[in-house]
Amino acid sequence: RPRAPWSHPNQTPAELERAILQVRKAHPTWGSKKILAVLTREWTPGDLPARSTVDQVLIRAGVVTPRGPRRRRRPIGSAPVVEAQAPNDAWSIDYKGWFRVGDGTRCDPLTVNDVYSRASLECRALVSPKLEDVRNRLDRVFREVGLPKVMLSDNGPPFGSRGIGGLSRLGVWLLKLEVKPVFIQPGHPEQNGRHERFHETLKAETASPPQETVRKQQSAFDRFTTCYNEERPHEALDMRTPAELYEPSPRSMPARAPEFEYADIFEVRRVRTDGTIKWEGEHLFVGEAMSGELIGIEPVGEADWHVHVGNMRLGVLHEDSGLVLPLAEDAVH
Repeated sequence: RPRAPWSHPNQTPAELERAILQVRKAHPTWGSKKILAVLTREWTPGDLPARSTVDQVLIRAGVVTPRGPRRRRRPIGSAPVVEAQAPNDAWSIDYKGWFRVGDGTRCDPLTVNDVYSRASLECRALVSPKLEDVRNRLDRVFREVGLPKVMLSDNGPPFGSRGIGGLSRLGVWLLKLEVKPVFIQPGHPEQNGRHERFHETLKAETASPPQETVRKQQSAFDRFTTCYNEERPHEALDMRTPAELYEPSPRSMPARAPEFEYADIFEVRRVRTDGTIKWEGEHLFVGEAMSGELIGIEPVGEADWHVHVGNMRLGVLHEDSGLVLPLAEDAVH
């Protein structure tokens, strides 16, 4: 006679196997850890199997292929550019790499995330985006959930520029709202690694392959955002969801961005359309990004002045040379 037992007391119940496979079917990129985290919302933890058992259920069902151990890549060491201890301490903004949807239209996804909670605050499929498109999307998010303290980005347009202080027109607008623009170092995307990892997940779940049209691509982004914020457990958040941690900012968006104001010690000048100010009878270039704005010039010596835009110090004006020079790397804004 065959010696195989008629029953297996440690066999995973069929109902639980179905639940595991249902979660996997709904979220094809999720592994056993996320599946178990979701099942704890409806099952008693003592009734749930180990991760290895969930892996075996997925393998038997043919939805994953077993593979050997992977060699761990050594993470690139880099200190965080900003520290976030609470929601809205810092947001990150970036374009995910552009791609073409099924009808050939170019799609440039703009994404905005809260650094602390990882919440996706904006995920928009833009077509041929310009500065005003980004500003309008940020304006909408600011009015919906309030203002952050810091906006982290790379220094490419429209977020940054090669001008003094790295400021673009978008950065100047943020300063008027008392949101400090902070830039990662050129060529170091790992300094915004959380956002880069988010883009990998976004591509895997919404654009592999891309949708047929930009409208359908946006619908895929919308579904992903809801799932990412409210359903998907995040390992870095102790398997909680971003929605469990994020809350709107107490700093509301003003009806209109105010003018920059300076103390009496400052000399105040309005920047002309060509990016210059009148100083000691000469035209002094400070940057086209500041066009139309008030800047403050603070005396710090007999022939040196600090140039400010709002509460950010841009550079040093040397009266003898008539030039505004960038701050040293270790200077504090």
